[in-house]
Order: sequence, then structure tokens, then C-alpha cells
Amino acid sequence: MENKKVLIITYYWPPAGGPGVQRWLKFVKYLKDFNIEPIVYIPENPNYPIVDESLVNEIPNDITILKHPIKEPYGFASVLNRKSSQTISKGIFPEQKKQRFIEKLLLYIRGNFFIPDARKSWIKPSVAYLSKYISDNNIDTIITTGPPHSLHLIGLELKNKLGVKWLADFRDPWTTIGYHKQLKLTKSSLKKHKQFEAQVLQNADEVIVTSFRTQNEFQEITNQPITVITNGYDTDSNIDVVLDSKFSLSHIGSLLSERNPELLWQVLREITIENKEFEAHFQLNLVGTVSQEILKSIEEFSLTHYVNIVSYISHKEAITFQKKSQVLLLIEIDSEDTKCIIPGKLFEYMVSNRPIIAIGPEDSDVEQIIRETNTGSYFNYSEHKRLKNIILEHFVAFQNANLQSHPIGLEQYSRKSLTKQLAMLILKINDQVPSTKIQN
Repeated sequence: MENKKVLIITYYWPPAGGPGVQRWLKFVKYLKDFNIEPIVYIPENPNYPIVDESLVNEIPNDITILKHPIKEPYGFASVLNRKSSQTISKGIFPEQKKQRFIEKLLLYIRGNFFIPDARKSWIKPSVAYLSKYISDNNIDTIITTGPPHSLHLIGLELKNKLGVKWLADFRDPWTTIGYHKQLKLTKSSLKKHKQFEAQVLQNADEVIVTSFRTQNEFQEITNQPITVITNGYDTDSNIDVVLDSKFSLSHIGSLLSERNPELLWQVLREITIENKEFEAHFQLNLVGTVSQEILKSIEEFSLTHYVNIVSYISHKEAITFQKKSQVLLLIEIDSEDTKCIIPGKLFEYMVSNRPIIAIGPEDSDVEQIIRETNTGSYFNYSEHKRLKNIILEHFVAFQNANLQSHPIGLEQYSRKSLTKQLAMLILKINDQVPSTKIQN
């Protein structure tokens, strides 16, 4: 049976690092197992804020990759202030009360002159380039993934122009994502965002989201079918490690100012004072970008002595850190807007065999997944006593050399199982009966 061609339009691709690139790199890896031939379209000269060269080795050798130039504004922004522009391009926004004039200016420009985002200039040339390629190669199905949501506007124009089948994949929400509130949007700019969002949701043949709350949110905007396909873990990530000799609590990934878990710092401070054995064994690993506000807060709680800061590392090294740590930390902003956010690292945390301590808003999707998979404990920002008790319980288990997690039902989150869901959607929107060759 001849494989069905599908064009995937994505901004993030190796050597880009961070969670944004993982989702579609892994889908592309497994799609051929389900009779789908992926063709990947990416920018030729992107401005990736994080680079992980090791991910290049995971790109399948037998796929077609199309590249087209992109003009990005961060070069101009760096002339105004290089440090601030690089920070903002990574999604790290200074606290509003501490923003300098140049940072306020850059955020205003970013929010109101680049709608929906800084990659808007790639829309028109991409539509022109891909229209010819799609027609010449008899492609009838495309997939766009955002953010950046400009890529969905590429899909919208190709849908209107060529009548192709179109799946729009949202790795994050659009107008309700937390950082939108920091972009200093005017009323007219916010209106434009909402109009674009509605057009995409109402015209895509299928909408894919990564969380159940985003699904519910989008169902208020469109009658088009919306399917949840979460991020996941790859079964190839089996790395043997020796557990830390210290009682290590590790946070893997960016820890930004708004995500400052003062509850956790307070609890850890109390335990280090009250329990000398804990104090002697405790280590806090912060792996990835950490804001100065976080570091200052840690210092204020007299925890700096216990902190091991590791700058950005490769994905493979991150997995090693996860597997050797005694306890894994997952921190989210205490906000209604973040209840739908499911960090990609959660799924790799879940198969690390290490207990998770997650702190975030009540009734979040993360809380639901952790509870259903029995992979750790979830706390809201008022659960001081319970958090303290769980950390002490884990420490006792550590002392007895029997600290581990006891997960259930993780197979549904394997990358191959998730790719099967995607393949079924592709066949569905093309009115094709699923092939009997599709297997887990």
C-alpha cells in the first residue's frame, strides 16, 4: 500500500531545543509505521532561542524536509537592546513592576506590530512556495502546529486557496496563554488576535490540542471537531543511571519569575532547620534557565547553600537528570490560565520511576494526569502542611533505599500510541477507512 503524503508546517525543528520541537519530531519518527509519509516544511534561517544539536541525530534519514527563508524582527530588536530581546524571544518576561522602559517598548512592539507573532512575515512567502509544491506533488493534507500561530494562518490561506484537508495543532492556547497579558496589547490588537483565532478554529478540518481544558475552551468558539492528543514519552529513552547519593529534588526546564514557588521554599527552609539529617542530605537541582527573581527568593529563604544550578543541557542529558534524581519537581503558575498547561516534561517524568511533586492551580489537567497514573503528588499553593509531610515521607523512603514511584496506565502516553491517534485523524478527515496494518 502506498503511503499517504502529509505536509507538516512547523517552525521548531532540530537543532532547535526545548519542548516545542519534541512533539513533531517524534510524530514524524513514527508516522511511516502507520502508512503516512511526512514531508516537513521549516524556515531556512530561523532564530531559535534554544539550540540542542543532539536532536539532529533523531531526524529520520528517509523524510523530505523543505526549507524556505524567513525574515525575523529580533535582529532589529537586538540593536535596541540585545539582552532584553534575547530574553523576550525565550518567553522570559520581567516582572511588570521591574520592567525598564526598553523592555516595555519591546513588549509593546512585539504585541501590537507583530500579530499574531514575530513570524508573521513568513506567511505570504510560505503560501506562495507551498502552493506550487502541493500542486506539483499531489498533496491533499496539511498540518500546521503552533505557536507560533502565524503558521496556522499559512494553513488557513492554503486551505482557502487549494481546498486541502487541514489539521491545526495547538501545542498551547492562543489568546488565553498567560504571556498575552504581558504583551501590552491594545483593544484593537486583542480583537485581531481573537479574529484570527476564530478563523483558524472554524476553518480547520480538525483541531488538535494537548489538554482537555483547551479542548473545552475551543469548543466555545467552533463546532469543528477537536481532539486531545497530549505530548508523551519515547520508549527509546531508556538510559541506565545511578541514583543521586544526595536527597535531590530536581526541577528540569525553565523556572521563570511568575512561577516562583515560595510555598516550596518556605517548606524546605523549615525542614532544613528542624531536621538535621535532612539538612545534611538535601540538594536542590535547578536544570535550565532560572530567573534572577527565583534565585533571589531562594536566597531570602536561606537555601542557596543547597542549590546546584545547571545551565541548559541536551534532551538526552535532561532525561539522565530525571532518572537519577530522587524526586522531580514540576512547578506551574497559580492562575486560571495555566490549568490547561501540561508541560511536555511531565510525561518523561512519569516514566523515570521517580516520584513527582507538582505545585500548581487547583483542578488542573496536570493534577488529573498525575492522579490517574499514580506518578506523584499534586499540591495547590495553600497546602503547606501536606507538602511538608510528603517531602518528609519521601526522605524517610530515601533513607530506607526504597523511594520510587508506582505508575499505572502509562502506555497511552507513549509517542507511538499518540502517533497512532494522529494517523487515525489523518485518515478520518480524508474519509478513508483505517488500514488494517495500523498497529501499536
